[in-house]
Amino acid sequence: MIRPYSETGSKKEQVTTMFDNIAYRYDFLNSFLSVGIDRRWRKKALQPIRQEKVEITLDLACGTGDFSFTILKMLKPLQVIGVDLSEKMLEIAQSKTRKMKLQEKVHFIHCDCENLIFDSNKFDLVTVAFGVRNFENPDKGIAEMFRVLKPGGIVVVLEFSKPKGALRSKLFKFYFNRILPIIGRMVSKDISAYRYLPESVNVFPSGKEFQAMLETAGFVDLNMVQMTFGVATAYYGRKPR
Repeated sequence: MIRPYSETGSKKEQVTTMFDNIAYRYDFLNSFLSVGIDRRWRKKALQPIRQEKVEITLDLACGTGDFSFTILKMLKPLQVIGVDLSEKMLEIAQSKTRKMKLQEKVHFIHCDCENLIFDSNKFDLVTVAFGVRNFENPDKGIAEMFRVLKPGGIVVVLEFSKPKGALRSKLFKFYFNRILPIIGRMVSKDISAYRYLPESVNVFPSGKEFQAMLETAGFVDLNMVQMTFGVATAYYGRKPR
């Protein structure tokens, strides 16, 4: 198991500390390091489900709220609830909500994604963008997604993946393993955070391996869409009716 700071101890606690540490520069670094592509990834991940009727959505590992706001804009649900363990990230998300005057539509709650406080069969859609690889127990987190979804509800997971092809793979690894940690460390002042990112992506089960995890949890109608030559992948599943 890859952890941000130490090979021992709780990954959950270390990840929470890491995001608290980098929260104030998180949005800038996301946009800068991905050259703004991260915004397109979020929109593209929601495109295949735009015709679905979505009234209430749960956005896990919501961070500073960007995916929650994208969901509200594109799918127009009655309510979006975002949850995260990092209180510093949630403070920024809540500040954005107040600035956009969306307090009646979007709510952010401090909550463990692997031990959700919500009743079963509550949400039409559960999403998580670039967060599953940070779970201490991904299988438990996926099981919780399944539990809180209504029968017929949809899960969308957007996550980094490893591009195919020798040249693309080499360029991806060079940028992720050499360039990104240096820039991340200089801007965020956290030596470990942007070293952890490429390490966590390298060990995360992507493609059909991750689909198998969704299938084991009970999801059906599985599908996936690769983006930017496979640098990111959106995974889809449905809870049986």
